[in-house]
Amino acid sequence: MKIGTPKEVAEGENRVAMTPDSALQLQKLGHECAIEAGAGLAAGFSDADYKEAGVEVIKSASALWKASDIVAKVRVPTDTEVKRLTKGKTLISFFNPGGNEKQMKAAADKGATVVAMEMVPRISRAQKMDALSSMANIAGYRAVIEAGNNFGRFFTGQVTAAGKVPPAKVLVVGAGVAGLAAIGTSTSLGAITYAFDVRPEVAEQIESMGAEFVFLDFEDTQQDGAETGGYAAPSSPEFQAKQLEKFREMAPDIDIVITTALIPNRDAPILWTKDMVEMMKPGSVIVDLAAERGGNCELTQKDEKIVTDNGVTIVGYTDFPSRMASQSSTLYSTNIRHMMTDLTPEKDGKVVHDMEDDVIRGATVTHAGEITFPPPPPKIQAIAAQPKKEAPRELTPEEKRAEELAAFKKQTVQQVSLLGVGGALILLVGLVAPASFMQHFIVFVLSVFVGFQVIWNVSHSLHTPLMAVTNAISSIIILGALIQIGSSSFLITLMAMLAVFMAAINIFGGFLVTRRMLAMFQKS
Repeated sequence: MKIGTPKEVAEGENRVAMTPDSALQLQKLGHECAIEAGAGLAAGFSDADYKEAGVEVIKSASALWKASDIVAKVRVPTDTEVKRLTKGKTLISFFNPGGNEKQMKAAADKGATVVAMEMVPRISRAQKMDALSSMANIAGYRAVIEAGNNFGRFFTGQVTAAGKVPPAKVLVVGAGVAGLAAIGTSTSLGAITYAFDVRPEVAEQIESMGAEFVFLDFEDTQQDGAETGGYAAPSSPEFQAKQLEKFREMAPDIDIVITTALIPNRDAPILWTKDMVEMMKPGSVIVDLAAERGGNCELTQKDEKIVTDNGVTIVGYTDFPSRMASQSSTLYSTNIRHMMTDLTPEKDGKVVHDMEDDVIRGATVTHAGEITFPPPPPKIQAIAAQPKKEAPRELTPEEKRAEELAAFKKQTVQQVSLLGVGGALILLVGLVAPASFMQHFIVFVLSVFVGFQVIWNVSHSLHTPLMAVTNAISSIIILGALIQIGSSSFLITLMAMLAVFMAAINIFGGFLVTRRMLAMFQKS
């Protein structure tokens, strides 16, 4: 079949649904590829690049739609583009099925198949087709860059001859894909980063990226912000009130706020109110990634950048992925290519639209003349329900002392037993061995005991970072071996020489491995 990609007609849209690289992969599936002339220019892909990749360049959009069996695009189609659909033709695009009933019905009436990329279910197998996550990742990164462009200071703190510069304080509201991307970018730029999410299970992810999770003093154990698919669920009024109270407390001290909170099929919740904006310092910046759905900030204006009376800049752009068109096009076209891989199981250029497949069924909104939205829940859930664990009971001071005493007694018994066995062994050998041998044997036994105690009691998690230090203890072996190397016995001298040789390898090898390990964490 022929897969065609038209030029996006939405104002300011620079992305393209097919790149030369993705076209090469689509051709390996047995498909032909076509693109409208100039469709990739805004994303940095010339018509010559497409021709070199074996893609047919068609001059007009109408001719491309007519020649293509499958049309892949980025934005929700216009009424004109929907009219170009015919029976048996497939459209793969963002479609907004929840708020686009008119176009959905028109496509179904024409007998066309529509695959909505935002409807790809969030299950493990479908991650490679998850266009929402791909675009959210870029939007989160770009939001921080946009904030920096409107912020009058450094992100990172500096001490210079001209004075001290404090680091910026950034609050990211919502720790989904976009939020985590914003957190990672903010911390890498050196800002003090705070993050909040209604799902407590993401606290570990936030902290692992170097940010501080904002906890609420809220004791309602029934409040659970997680919902099937990894999205956030609506919060209770009590929780929302506590959340706003916490944000009001933080507002005067925060320099940059990035809001990313969305709930599927709902308007964006208001999380940053007018009075919070008024509390912020002049020069502060708010970047609202939920602007397309009304915004998380009460003063956000869609697709606009405004400056409030107290000097706070509020950015409500909805085209952040398009502002990084080359990267966005590369990721989105890869999502499309993976979708086509599932639709072409035999790699023979023949599409098999299997409505029993969770991913294909979930993303399909019209097929065979019928509206198939909303889809049934996937057979495999994105996140398995976890049994609720009881919080571990905190031990009393008496119980803690009892545990410590028991551990001490156990360790003492082990050490006494070890010393007893060692003493018995020395006594047994002493009955049959000459006095000259016993002198060396006692040194050997004591060195084994000391070495065991020193190394074994180091936590296993510290063995790698402390490799050089622990291996340096081998120098004790070298000192002992040097003392013994002057012995009159050839056997003892030989063993001492071997000890020096092996210990030297251990010491230098340990420092070499540690040096290489540390080099992995150094920025080039």
